[in-house]
Amino acid sequence: MIDKNAVTCLAALAHDQRLAIFRLLVREGPSGLPAGEIADAVGATPTGASFHLKELDRAGLIHATRVGRYIRYAVHFDKVRQLLTFLTEDCCQGQPELCGSTIKKARKLCKGEAK
Repeated sequence: MIDKNAVTCLAALAHDQRLAIFRLLVREGPSGLPAGEIADAVGATPTGASFHLKELDRAGLIHATRVGRYIRYAVHFDKVRQLLTFLTEDCCQGQPELCGSTIKKARKLCKGEAK
């Protein structure tokens, strides 16, 4: 990941409702949720949720899939792994174990290793 892509992702997350949407979709996993359920869950209007979902999609953090007349959104986990790797790759001069268990666990997840 290059700096510009990381900035785009972080900027997309730098809003309380977008962050809430992202965290909700992370919890839901690969199946995601329909836009209406997302709006209800985070207390957003349908128009507001649509705007925030578009921003997260534009950043590549989520993706949309049409299911009939509904649009279902889910986290783009590969992009999230790339972002986490980018943010932690130089941790403690290449020794993430010095940064604590959270960074060590995140790096394992980013590499696709078991928990």
